[in-house]
Amino acid sequence: MKLAGVELRRVALPLVTPFRTSFGVERHRDVLLVRAVTDDADGWGECVAAAEPRYSSEYADGAADVLRRFLVPAVAVAGDLDPGAVGAATAFVKGHRMAKAALELAVLDAWLRARDQPLAGYLGATRDRVPAGVSVGIMDTVPELLDAVAGYLDQGYLRIKLKIEPGWDLGPVAAVRERFGDDLLLQVDANAAYTLADADHLAGLDRFGLLLVEQPLAEDDLVGHAELAARLATPVCLDESITSAKAAVDAVDLGACRIVNVKAGRVGGYLEARRLHDACRERRVPLWCGGMLETGIGRAANVALAALPGFTLPGDTSASDRYYRQDLTAPFVLQGGHLEVPTGPGIGVEPLPEVLEELTTSVEWVTS
Repeated sequence: MKLAGVELRRVALPLVTPFRTSFGVERHRDVLLVRAVTDDADGWGECVAAAEPRYSSEYADGAADVLRRFLVPAVAVAGDLDPGAVGAATAFVKGHRMAKAALELAVLDAWLRARDQPLAGYLGATRDRVPAGVSVGIMDTVPELLDAVAGYLDQGYLRIKLKIEPGWDLGPVAAVRERFGDDLLLQVDANAAYTLADADHLAGLDRFGLLLVEQPLAEDDLVGHAELAARLATPVCLDESITSAKAAVDAVDLGACRIVNVKAGRVGGYLEARRLHDACRERRVPLWCGGMLETGIGRAANVALAALPGFTLPGDTSASDRYYRQDLTAPFVLQGGHLEVPTGPGIGVEPLPEVLEELTTSVEWVTS
């Protein structure tokens, strides 16, 4: 299979409601889509980099630039492609994992479509549906938070994740526990908003019986996370710190975390995410699949990944209407607290042409 070229398409999608975390508020997504055109089939990928470099150093304009100038030309001249060829051809570029992941997924989707093979089966999925959790952003008031959580539970979500930051942590968590009881699967995500000096304060989370506290400290502070983890009864989970399978193994071996949040874009692609899964499963480390406000394109791939056997906790694989009134693909719908794993070839979904056209803000064609 040879790559003829790549379409870089920008799409603007408003969010149903603003999504606030410790690093800012998102009201819409400026999505960078990658379409790989080959002599056998076309494939789609989604870059999860946000418009601004707040969650990570990557951002959508930067991802488009590195794809245009370096990644696509390198893959276009690589000759016959297989799933591992993208990683090999682009290894000379340091970092830019989200951009690499988007291109890898587009090529992998095309390769699998040409073989009439679903992504889930190729990755090693063992389930035909995955349990869905939901991430709840920081609110203006506790009553607003409680109403939001009640709404998501009424929809059938099986796990609630609360975003927290200094000044919005113990009180809101206590209110949710009191309102919805101890049986609610509940976890919190700090997005690196704390320091080790906050350890005694964070220990106050222990009384709530949480599944985990996610990324409490800075992404480069594994030693601090190890010290914090030793002082908390609540399991520490890492997100931003996990940039590869090796990084996950190092963090676990150091004692910096007991649970890992897997985001394919953050680790450089779904093939590296599978390697991470295999390494953590061998060590009996629980995994769950994180989310980055993906459209149906990225969500389809995430659901396929989350169907692997090592993903034992509900992930952020929410339904389409959690974020978008109109998704780019046929919507993912919650059924009994689960999302169905796509069974079609490749990622199993395609953009709806009329919706894609309506929401597109720019299109660019890139070759070698």
